[in-house]
Amino acid sequence: MALLFSNATVLPMTSAEDAPRTFRGWVGIDANRLTLVTDSETEAAAFRTAHAGLREIDCRGKLLMPGLINTHCHAGMTLQRSYADDITLMEWLNDYIWPFESRQTPDEVALGMTLGIVEMLLGGVTSFVDMYYDEDRCVEVAERLGIRAVLGCNYFDSNIGEVFPQVERAVERAAAGSGRVRIAVAPHSAYTVSPENLVRGRELAERLDLGMMTHIAETRDEIRIVGERYGRTPVAHLDALGLLGPHMIGAHCVHVTDSDLATLVERGVTVSHNPQSNMKISSGVAPVEKMLRVGALVTVATDGTCSNNDLDMWEELRTAAFLQKSATGDPTALPAWEVLRMATANGARAMGYADGELGVLREGALADLIVVDLQKPHLQPIHNVASNLAYCGKASDVETVVVDGRIVVENRRIAGVDLPDLYARVGEAVRRITTQG
Repeated sequence: MALLFSNATVLPMTSAEDAPRTFRGWVGIDANRLTLVTDSETEAAAFRTAHAGLREIDCRGKLLMPGLINTHCHAGMTLQRSYADDITLMEWLNDYIWPFESRQTPDEVALGMTLGIVEMLLGGVTSFVDMYYDEDRCVEVAERLGIRAVLGCNYFDSNIGEVFPQVERAVERAAAGSGRVRIAVAPHSAYTVSPENLVRGRELAERLDLGMMTHIAETRDEIRIVGERYGRTPVAHLDALGLLGPHMIGAHCVHVTDSDLATLVERGVTVSHNPQSNMKISSGVAPVEKMLRVGALVTVATDGTCSNNDLDMWEELRTAAFLQKSATGDPTALPAWEVLRMATANGARAMGYADGELGVLREGALADLIVVDLQKPHLQPIHNVASNLAYCGKASDVETVVVDGRIVVENRRIAGVDLPDLYARVGEAVRRITTQG
């Protein structure tokens, strides 16, 4: 069924200029593509005539924009939300997170993924990039809930023999699905995966024509460990092994040198900025303003729910912008419009989509969009739409979510999802994992 969103404030995110272009208009969807984006009542009437039986949704007082794109998270880790807080990163990993994960079953990872996707959809995230275990099991979860995803099969030296077959299975399952789910190879980091196994991951990705992702230069400990072992920065080490390129998403990139930045730009690596996670783990502040100035492709993301502790991209937008202003001493750093582009058009490029195909509202683009209710005290008055969204927006403002031309959230409800039952199953799983000896 065709859809027509009428009388909306439309924020298409198609302009690279500093000032956003909004207009009152209509957006029409046929199958999974946007086939009408207009301010013309005449063109809207022609769309109605051409699509008998369409569903029309009145958006007076509401804003239509591309869905948000979360370029780095560990959605299956929602079972560990608030499990281990206020401790150092290495203690957090070694004493809490990794032991917890060793006791999880694939079904429990899929359950955590379900909770994570539900949280993201209700907050207006239409696409996400994940990095975790048992992603072959999670293809079905993403397909069932209707979100767009790149699922990165995460491996260490210790589990590479288990994960590589999962990559093959995940590719097969994604190929049999809707086309919304893509698979990637995801070595954890340069300090937890040997050079030999990093190269094996690159070779697997090349053979299957997959993207890659990894954590890069997240902490000072990582810089020290990689430097002691290999005599290079993590960026230089990964580059020497041939891992860096347009196919790579590098999460964090907090502690990077000017030479590292030049390499990331030259290779076309996406930097996924995770400001709240970096703050919580006390990793430091990534030099995002400098990255953008030298031409890096920078996106924004939440990271996982035990290093953040939520998957709320609206909070991340506000934090990313404010943190750069504070860190640089420049109130003009990372303006609202730029941080919105990081979460939409830039995120689409990071996922491997062509310019204009995703992350924007333009005719011919994939139909991933959200309806934001502007009739909220914190969103009034509207002097600048971009500022209101980036600095005042909340996940609860999202009313309707469309992915691939299909409504997946309407009136803040996800069809087929019984939230109390989901919460009960999550609670049972956590009790089993945490009480197991």
